[in-house]
Amino acid sequence: MDLYQVIINQVANALDEDVGSGDISAQLIDESAHLETELLIREEAVLCGIQWFDEVFRQCDSRIVTRWQARDGDSIGAGSVVCEVSGPARGLLTAERSALNFLQTLSGTATLTRRYCELIRHTECRILDTRKTIPQLRVAQKYAVLCGGGNNHRIGLFDAFLIKENHLAASGGIAATVARARQLHPDKLLEVEVENLEQLRQAVDAGVARALLDNFSPAEMRRAVELTAGAIELEASGNVDLDNLVEIATTGVNFVSIGALTKNLRAIDFSLRYR
Repeated sequence: MDLYQVIINQVANALDEDVGSGDISAQLIDESAHLETELLIREEAVLCGIQWFDEVFRQCDSRIVTRWQARDGDSIGAGSVVCEVSGPARGLLTAERSALNFLQTLSGTATLTRRYCELIRHTECRILDTRKTIPQLRVAQKYAVLCGGGNNHRIGLFDAFLIKENHLAASGGIAATVARARQLHPDKLLEVEVENLEQLRQAVDAGVARALLDNFSPAEMRRAVELTAGAIELEASGNVDLDNLVEIATTGVNFVSIGALTKNLRAIDFSLRYR
C-alpha cells in the first residue's frame, strides 16, 4: 500500500468536504496578502500527522511553506511551537482547519497509544490496534499507533484471517474452518478467536498461528499460556483499559489488542497563531 497516495486521497476528500465549491470567506482577503504563523501545541502529547498536515497546505496552495521543529513520534511539551507556516493568506486560511483536524486526531491516537505502551514496557507483551477506526482514516490511524510505539494488527479483511464466533458458526467449527483457510490463503496469518480453554485446545490442534482470547479473565489467560507452552501466539482482547492492562500483560500473553486506541481517542489541542 502506497502511504503517500493514501495521504493524497485522504486530504483531497477532506478538502472536498470542507471547501466544496470554494472558500467564500477567503475571497474577502486580498490575493496578494501574506501570512506568517506558528503552530502551538497546548498540552503534552506525541506528535503525529506531519505528512497529512503538509499535504493539506500543498493541495490548497503549493507556495505555502512549513518549517517543522519536531518529527512524528516525538513527545512534545505543552506550550511548544512545533512548526512555522507561511505563505499566501487565502490558501493558508482555507487549509488551516483541515490540516489541524488531521494533526489533532492522529496525535491523539499516538498519544493514547504511548500511554498504554509505557505501562507495560517492562514486559514482553506488545500492544496491537484493531479495525475499530474512524471511517476513511484506517491507514492514518494505524500509522499513528506505530508513532505511539504500538503495533499494527491486520489492516483490513484482506491481509490476515481472524476467524470469529460467527465465522465458526457458519462454516462448521474450528477444525473445518482452519483447514479451509489454509487451502484458500496459506500465506496469510491465521488467527482464531476462542471463548474458552476447550476451543483453545481445538485451535492448537488445528495448527493456527495465533489465538485471540476473547474476554478471558487473567487467571484463564495464565492457564492458556501454560496450556499452549509457546506453541502458538496468544492475543488478549476485550474490555482492556489503562487500569487492567498491566495485570493482563503480565499473564504471559504475547499481545493485547485495544480498540480504544483508535475509537476512544481525545483530540490534541493545537493552535495556529498569526505573527
